[in-house]
Amino acid sequence: LETNLLAADKSRAPGDFENAGRLGLPFAGGIEDADKRARSLNSEIANGRLAMMAITGMLFQDGFTGSAWGDWSLYVDSPLRAFENELGVQSPLGFWDPAGYCKEDTAVDFRRRRESELKHGRIAMIATMGYITPEYFKFPGFLAPHLGLKFTDVPNGLAALSKVPQAGWAQYVFFVGLLEVGFLKQEPDRAPGDFANGGTLGVPNASGPIENEEARKRKLNSELANGRLAMMAIIGMFFQDGLTGSAWGDWALFTGSPLR
Repeated sequence: LETNLLAADKSRAPGDFENAGRLGLPFAGGIEDADKRARSLNSEIANGRLAMMAITGMLFQDGFTGSAWGDWSLYVDSPLRAFENELGVQSPLGFWDPAGYCKEDTAVDFRRRRESELKHGRIAMIATMGYITPEYFKFPGFLAPHLGLKFTDVPNGLAALSKVPQAGWAQYVFFVGLLEVGFLKQEPDRAPGDFANGGTLGVPNASGPIENEEARKRKLNSELANGRLAMMAIIGMFFQDGLTGSAWGDWALFTGSPLR
């Protein structure tokens, strides 16, 4: 089949074989309608990409558990089992560490990574809201009275970097630094991300922690999941903003794209 019936012809489009038609059937007819043909070809490529991911996952899961949809608890030799009951281990992936960072990790290493994950996730959630909120609301009055700069004059997203005075950014960095080294300092005898001075929703000296253990675990897992999503979201916003001029800009505006 590879060298004869389905041999590639340089004069034809990739994957288009003279002797194969619809669904790859030998000598079957092709799709005449150009729009329908383009849609079907795009669907084939998308389904193929999904199938490549799926079969790789099946092969790995089959090799480790004995079945392509086996129970990961059967993989008793997993070096990750020491962390499989930690917060953040959620369906459908369970303990997901494709890069293998935790294979040689100690409890100290895992704690440090969890502290970093929580911190980055919280920052990303704030940053994501910071991108969205100015689209609907901005403070009244002046951001820099001596420059005549109003809050409404500051553009959204990355464009604000050049508009806000350097002294303003210095104040932000100084304030966050004070929080980091003082008010929200991590103590070794408390869980990662649990600060003595921070209560519910991180409000200073607010009520907390949540007394009900199941409710507390559910909310902590939600925080990790939302933080992970926010880290992906803010990176996507940065890229789209930088390339199109808006965090949800039209990709058609990215005229410098090497893919055009």
